[in-house]
Amino acid sequence: MSALLHPLAEKALAVRARSSGRAILGITGAPGSGKTTLVRRLLAALEPVMPGRVAWLPMDGFHLADSTLRSLGRLDAKGAIDTFDGYGYLATLRRIHAETTHTVYAPDFDRVLEQPLAGGIAIPPSTELVLTEGNYLLDGSAPWSSVRAELAEVWFCDVPDDVRRERLVARHVEFGKSPDAAAAWVESVDEANARRVQSTRDRADLVVETTVAAG
Repeated sequence: MSALLHPLAEKALAVRARSSGRAILGITGAPGSGKTTLVRRLLAALEPVMPGRVAWLPMDGFHLADSTLRSLGRLDAKGAIDTFDGYGYLATLRRIHAETTHTVYAPDFDRVLEQPLAGGIAIPPSTELVLTEGNYLLDGSAPWSSVRAELAEVWFCDVPDDVRRERLVARHVEFGKSPDAAAAWVESVDEANARRVQSTRDRADLVVETTVAAG
């Protein structure tokens, strides 16, 4: 465990210890702020300590399918808050708390297909701590304002804007966009979303500097 992540892993364990039932720890931040990499490193640090008792629920699985976005006229805004099934995400968080005697299945997201995959994530009865990450966990609009009540804590990933934008362009190129198209998407779509997410920073329980991480 690195010097950076050791105290964060300890904090995550403390979140679990303070909860009477299952604990859900939210990781939020603007697109490209390092959420996914932070969660992966936390999972790697926590799994040896609590084997089979920690799970990961990315909010990305609740993206609306491209066919649905096309019918709504929102395909060119994919990633905006209204292009997610927020009520489905909220219902899944509530199921995770309430349904502890059987496996809870949730959608995953395929980065190559850029589509959600039904039932791609399994949260078994043994799970005690769920790490969930996504952009809008602290947003004040419905239904997102109700999401916060399901989370024991929310940590905000913070990174300089130039680093974040560079990561986003590289990610879009990796998954098929040309460099010019990737840069245009970041400026026209991702940055508007980022401004909305960054406005929620002060609502977080902890701000994590993620300059060394990507995601």
